[in-house]
Amino acid sequence: MTQSQTLEILKTGANVFLTGEPGSGKTHVLNEYIDWLDTAGIHVAVTASTGIAATHIGGMTIHSWSWIGARDTLSAYDLDSITSKEKVVRRVKKAQVLVIDEVSMLDGKILDMVDKITKTIRQSPEAFGGLQVIIVGDFFQLPPVTKHGEVPCFAFESGAWERARFITCYLTEQHRQEDEMLLGLLASIRSDDVQEDHYTLLSEQTEIAFPDIEPTKLFTHNKDVDTVNDAKLKELKTEAATYRMEGKGNKQVLEVLKRNCLSPEVLELRREAMVMCTKNNFEAGYVNGTLGRVVDFDYEDGFPIIETSDERRIKMMPMPWSVEEDGKVLAEVMQVPLRLAWAITVHKSQGMSLDAAEIDLRNAFTYGQGYVALSRVRTLEGMRVLGLNNNALAVNPKIVSQDEHFKVESEEAEYAFREMEDEEILKMQQDFVKTSGGTWPEEGAVPKKKGPRGTRVKKESTYEVTRGLIVEGLKVPQIAKKREMVSSTIWSHVEKLAEEGRLSREELGVLIPADVSWKAVYLELAKAMDEHGTEKLKPIFEATGEKYDYDLVRLARIMYTLNDS
Repeated sequence: MTQSQTLEILKTGANVFLTGEPGSGKTHVLNEYIDWLDTAGIHVAVTASTGIAATHIGGMTIHSWSWIGARDTLSAYDLDSITSKEKVVRRVKKAQVLVIDEVSMLDGKILDMVDKITKTIRQSPEAFGGLQVIIVGDFFQLPPVTKHGEVPCFAFESGAWERARFITCYLTEQHRQEDEMLLGLLASIRSDDVQEDHYTLLSEQTEIAFPDIEPTKLFTHNKDVDTVNDAKLKELKTEAATYRMEGKGNKQVLEVLKRNCLSPEVLELRREAMVMCTKNNFEAGYVNGTLGRVVDFDYEDGFPIIETSDERRIKMMPMPWSVEEDGKVLAEVMQVPLRLAWAITVHKSQGMSLDAAEIDLRNAFTYGQGYVALSRVRTLEGMRVLGLNNNALAVNPKIVSQDEHFKVESEEAEYAFREMEDEEILKMQQDFVKTSGGTWPEEGAVPKKKGPRGTRVKKESTYEVTRGLIVEGLKVPQIAKKREMVSSTIWSHVEKLAEEGRLSREELGVLIPADVSWKAVYLELAKAMDEHGTEKLKPIFEATGEKYDYDLVRLARIMYTLNDS
């Protein structure tokens, strides 16, 4: 399902499970929807399963929001105590939408407890007391933390999940990885079909292709991270600077925010220190996970200047992290959005996109660690694997089976909404806004808190946008840059457009590089496809002596398929 289709479904007020592979844009869609709710004046409670995940989205943990805290059971006394607290009653009654991010780490028992609390406070027998609930995450990532010997109860195994009747929106576009072989490896891990050649592929990742950037080491344990970062910083004898976090707001919330912020309370830096950005700042040119090296300190205010892998120099100014509720900031901290990046735990890397990483999975101890670590990096060129153990690439068989079920549910939802008239969907959206006490947002309205991101009631098909740019004469790399997507996503658009007959061979011709003798190249690739089929690109790539890059192979396959149709 595309991002635009998912956004239209969210706006109907249905309970939604928003999922997809790492890099598919789950957080982007979620932020778009939260902005739209804000413009409509609909109150949304933004929460996550862990403190670190909550800081990424400017919310609080679901445990804090619901006042469950550290409980793992909910007695009648607990329920009465929680639902008698004026603060909890006010926030639950005021909310119309509840968001819970990083659901893979949320125990199903907690979801049942939240369901019971919200139903009691809102005095409604409906699931979650009639709130629209948006559950976000990917169950192939890190599972709930359990006591030794306990079997985790996933959120989808809870009674609340069944009662909520979530519509599954499984995002299929890819905006992080652009490497065909890495995507294939990750897909094999998700399907629990890791072969010997996958281990061979990882064992061959011994060099990072970015000589000017020292890659971040990903470890499974904190002690390894601290040891590496402390030792590396002490080795440097260069100019140093220290930045202390500033904070304000509710004392208890502030302490939780400080503890879970990816930038430390006291940040010590030196020239030549390897660092990682811990916030998204698209205007300044960095995102959460951008790697760099401290090259200088500003002579006026002393803030660090980093150089990224593509040789851009960026002055890193302090940025805020906050916890908000109904538009009010409960607590806020300010810090330079950096952390030492010689090493980081796999757990803290979840949600990041890294330029380069050295991955140590010799001590992997739970399902999902290997998958999370490998999916942080955009290409195999940016990856070096230090070691694997027998558990490193393992995924929970229960999740493999359930994921297939989610895909089917998503396809059924996509088909059902495609069959509906636009006017019918629009009426559902307008009815949701009205019953939530909001006002239908005017075209071009901007959210009050998030800055100038205009809302879209209707959105042009992402495939049609790509088609229009092809007709204009743009090549795939140009389209990817213009649309801020990776090339592999644009190629998937091209394949779908050709399959549906919306791109002809003549229109596809514009994608042929000017320096390629296409007739000869195509004949050779077509011969390889006659012999090896078209299901996978790798056999075609290898059969032609690896002379042609994957983009050429892919284009040839599209044209070859058109000949067969």
